[in-house]
Amino acid sequence: MPIELHTWDTPNGRKISVALEELGLPYSIHPIDISNGKQFDPAFLKISPNNRIPAIIDPEGPEGKPVSVFESGAILLYLAEKTGKFLAAKGAARIAAWEWLMWQMGGFGPMPGQVHHFLMVKDEAAKAYGYERYHKETLRLYGVADRRLANVEFFASDISIADFAILGWAWRHERHNVDLASFPHVKRWYETMMARPAVKRGLSVDLKTARG
Repeated sequence: MPIELHTWDTPNGRKISVALEELGLPYSIHPIDISNGKQFDPAFLKISPNNRIPAIIDPEGPEGKPVSVFESGAILLYLAEKTGKFLAAKGAARIAAWEWLMWQMGGFGPMPGQVHHFLMVKDEAAKAYGYERYHKETLRLYGVADRRLANVEFFASDISIADFAILGWAWRHERHNVDLASFPHVKRWYETMMARPAVKRGLSVDLKTARG
């Protein structure tokens, strides 16, 4: 039975569509139109108590019973553990995947997300302050990623769920006003990721129309 993906067309939503395509798992799409407040519907809150997308329902969860999972990082970890793919079973590579996944969740997402927000603020004084603050931090984070990728092909050496998580936001680098030419190792990694057929499918699938 397909996994239900409750989501919208956002970086966090794209992390999961990319992961599902890479993992080769069947899934159905259940749009949650956050522009119309659908994330507050009682039915969605039952599976995502923080009223944020994405969330999934796996009809074949632990012990064959249905399970719901919210928070994109938790979903990625769940899917990796379920399939035994894109997360090393032990050792330094597993630790690195956890580290870079948490790095994305704690910084490389919230910070460029604030850039997105302040670019739309109409008050010029508020816009200038917020944009400068969060764009500077976003550039710092790209620098952190660039230094990491100077030494490894992917964030955890081998491709992992950390790469899917980070790609969800790097995919919007133009919207962050970030030129990847300034971060050559990120650029190399980004082009490698974007060339993967499953990534292409995950980034192009319509997340605003129900299917499945």
